[in-house]
Amino acid sequence: MRRVRIAAVADLHVTEGTAPAVGEMFKPLAGEADALLLGGDLSTMGRATEIAVLCEVLARLELPKAAVLGNHDHESNQGPEIVRLLEDAGVRVLDGTVAVFPLDGRTLGVAGVKGFCGGFPPHIVRGFGERALKEFVGQTVHEAEKLRGALARLTADVRVALLHYAPVRDTLGAEPPEIHPFLGSSLLAEVVDAMRVDAVFHGHAHLGSPFARTAGGIPVYNVSMPVTRRPYVVVTL
Repeated sequence: MRRVRIAAVADLHVTEGTAPAVGEMFKPLAGEADALLLGGDLSTMGRATEIAVLCEVLARLELPKAAVLGNHDHESNQGPEIVRLLEDAGVRVLDGTVAVFPLDGRTLGVAGVKGFCGGFPPHIVRGFGERALKEFVGQTVHEAEKLRGALARLTADVRVALLHYAPVRDTLGAEPPEIHPFLGSSLLAEVVDAMRVDAVFHGHAHLGSPFARTAGGIPVYNVSMPVTRRPYVVVTL
């Protein structure tokens, strides 16, 4: 049976002036992969004008595309406009939702959420004390449950989770331990282990490591461009 080739990248941090570089970066993609996944922080300051530059390139890519937003993409409170631009360019933007792409007799299913902070065992942030802290942890739980709900609805030959924040500590690499709680949450890994996906893709940790596994053995790829030092990585499943 033919396998599925997934190109994935996160943390492009596009600005209004980077159109030529982005265009060159994606030129070989159509011949190398069956689908493209974008793991958030597509923009630098979360401006629609930045995303419009990227969308000029993405609209020309004739392959299935899915994305989640990252923290940078929310910086300027232009999320709805950013989503509209990406969708108009043929990118399925996921937020507790799913996309299923038919690929030559097989289907690729993608469940996507941004994720959030919270930390990893044994140093997990607990929702005890002030209301602000409870709200912080509540956001982490909310993102994990959105992912669980999306995966519960996802039926496909190959099922992957697309995140921005990390689900495991082991892809954080050289990131300072002091900021690990702000780079992801183990609640996300608990969900993908329970729902048995084929792989997880994330970004956000620029000083991270490219590959690890969850406690349940599921492959996790940190596809942040500062980590991979390539325009995208291709994973075959």
